[in-house]
This record gives sequence, structure tokens and C-alpha cells, in this order.
Amino acid sequence: MSAHTSWRIGGTADLFYKPASVDELSEFLAAQDAKTDIHWVGLGSNLLVRDGGIRGLVICTLDLPARISRTGKSEVKIGAGVPCTLLARQCMRWKLGPAEFFAGIPGTFGGALAMNAGAFGGETWDCVETVQTIDRTGTVFNRNATDFKVGYRSVSNPFNEWYLSATLKFEEDREADSSNISKLMQMRGSKQPLGKRSCGSVFRNPDSSFAAELIGAAGLKGTRIGGAVVSEKHSNFIINTGGASADDVERLIHFVRDKVAAQSGVILELEVQILGEKIE
Repeated sequence: MSAHTSWRIGGTADLFYKPASVDELSEFLAAQDAKTDIHWVGLGSNLLVRDGGIRGLVICTLDLPARISRTGKSEVKIGAGVPCTLLARQCMRWKLGPAEFFAGIPGTFGGALAMNAGAFGGETWDCVETVQTIDRTGTVFNRNATDFKVGYRSVSNPFNEWYLSATLKFEEDREADSSNISKLMQMRGSKQPLGKRSCGSVFRNPDSSFAAELIGAAGLKGTRIGGAVVSEKHSNFIINTGGASADDVERLIHFVRDKVAAQSGVILELEVQILGEKIE
């Protein structure tokens, strides 16, 4: 799984499958044992896979058709495998917004739906009208956004289904321009260690505060365990300096959380998803 996460860390999965179409995926799922654990990944930009790997089946959505289509004056349908940056740029061409914030989300649209990802003050589900999902039997459903309970960096999915696509509703924005995205990305690059092996923000921002500020105030910038280090540039990023294990990263996560709790009384909640087994 190290080849399928932005940290470039992780043991092996028992089974790994990349469907090329929804029909192929549906047929494949229908043939699986009901007892098999299924895990879904896109770019793996918000995922830490432990060194012992993942038991069960990993389904990667990156080879599903990356389609973006305009279905109405202000409606856009997006496939789960579409990179969020591509969505932002296409909406700029269509003069629809607000959509620039999607350029700040490093993963695919399916992952953004799963966690209500956001950037620059915008959140994915602010725009969602309907979603198309698939369950473990391969059955496809069309759901309304109101069927889901959405919060900050969280989505309660009562159906245990994975997202295939969604229809988003925007507004006409005659001032939308790709230069807006460039400005936002320059601002992001000035504050975040882009190009490094990381998962982006490790912790969610607590109410009325920022995780990075709390971590910095606890004196944790540059803190290292093995090959994992807290970024000096943005302290809510943990960098794999080249030889980090998943255990290095996870131990550093716990160390940071414990120190921040002792310093400020705030218990940071994870934004990154941790999967798999440790090596004993």
C-alpha cells in the first residue's frame, strides 16, 4: 500500500482491485464473499496504512471514468475518481462558483465526499444536491444530500455505501477565472510543505482554534520519531523524510496529541484515517 498513499508508507493488502468502470465494479462486488472486509481508497492522500498491512479487500477508484459534465445551467455531475483540482479548474472555465476551494483539496472527489473535505473556507457538501452510491452487493443507488448527516470534516453515511459520483449546484460567477486558483495555490504553497511526503492536515481544527497553532505553541515543530517529523513550515503536517515507517508516524501522532492535551487541555481529533494492522 506504500505505492497508494501520499505518505508512501504501508504494508500489503490481502487483495487490491482497480475497476475500470462502474459496471465492472458492480459485477466484481456481487461476486465477493459477504464476510470480506472492504476498504475504499482514491489517491490515499488522507490515509495512513499500518506496516502490517490491510486484511481484506482494497478497492481503488482511480481508474473509474474521471467524468465532469454540466447537467444544467448551474448543475455539475462529477465522478468519484476526478481529482478535486480538475473540478475546480473546469468550474472556472464554466464560470461557476464558488468552486476555487476544491483546488486546495489534494485528493479525489470521492474522498472529498467521504470526509466533507474543505479548503480556503469552503466545504464539499456545501454544494452537493444528490449522490450516486454503490453497496457491497454491487447495487447502485441515487441518494439526496439530505439523507446524510454532514459536519466539519465528517459525513455520517447510514447506508454503508461508497460514493460513485455526485451532482453539485453552483451559482453563475462571471468573475471566475483560473488566476483565482493560482493565487490560492500560491498562498497555500507559502504556508504548507507541498511536495513533501505527507497526508496534509493530520488533525481537525478544534472549535475556535487551529490545530497547527496549538501544536506550535506546545513547541513541537521539528519533533522527530524515526523518519517522521513535524513540519517546521506547518505544524499540522507530519513529513515522511524518506525512511519513516507507519509506526513512526503513528507514534508521533500520539506524542503530539498527548503534548497538546497537556499544554492546552485540548484533545485533538484525527483528520487522517488509519487502517491496517501493526507489526508486533
